Amino acid sequence: MRMRTAPELVPLFATPLVIYEVPEAEALNADLRRVIEAREQSQATTEHSNRGGWQSSWDMDRWGGAAAVKLLAIARNVANRMTTDRAGNSGTGPHPGYFAVTWRGNMWANVNRSGDANEFHSHPGAFWSGVYYVDDGGIDADPDLGGELELMDPRGPLPAMNAPHLGFAMPGGLTGGATERVRPKAGRMVLFPAWMMHQVRPYRGTSTRVSVAFNLTL
Repeated sequence: MRMRTAPELVPLFATPLVIYEVPEAEALNADLRRVIEAREQSQATTEHSNRGGWQSSWDMDRWGGAAAVKLLAIARNVANRMTTDRAGNSGTGPHPGYFAVTWRGNMWANVNRSGDANEFHSHPGAFWSGVYYVDDGGIDADPDLGGELELMDPRGPLPAMNAPHLGFAMPGGLTGGATERVRPKAGRMVLFPAWMMHQVRPYRGTSTRVSVAFNLTL
């Protein structure tokens, strides 16, 4: 029997982050922005995690028209592709091992201008949470504008506190115990487990950062 001479890397307790560039997003974004701007003019902001900016009620699938319904359908399809049962059977099909998932979704719009942000929070009661960027406010072209989605390491801060100059020799291991940031880009959808603590960094641009957030529950 041949002895194993190299250490084997086994990544335990992986936390999924899904990034999906929605095809042909320009027309969808134009329709979404139109209904969001109209809603902002007629409805006062809600107050949840947002610090400044405008946040709609959480029933955008009811008032957002065909564009909102289409966006939520895209999110459901992505979630199906990224979800399995405990035996590893896929949520897409039909094929052997196929299992059906019916996602109940809710969604809301966010408009951030200079200085606006969202503080750390999670979305209890959901399975997947996500965000879709209608307008990145110029952040994709200029990262100095801030406004990134920031995700907190669910394993806690101990690795960074113990030895902040060290990381782990594995993908994603260099920020263990800290945070990861995802830069907004128009047409980009990001999904993550709803229990993950996350925030939106302050936006420092002169335009508007427009996004749609959503939850998917069973």
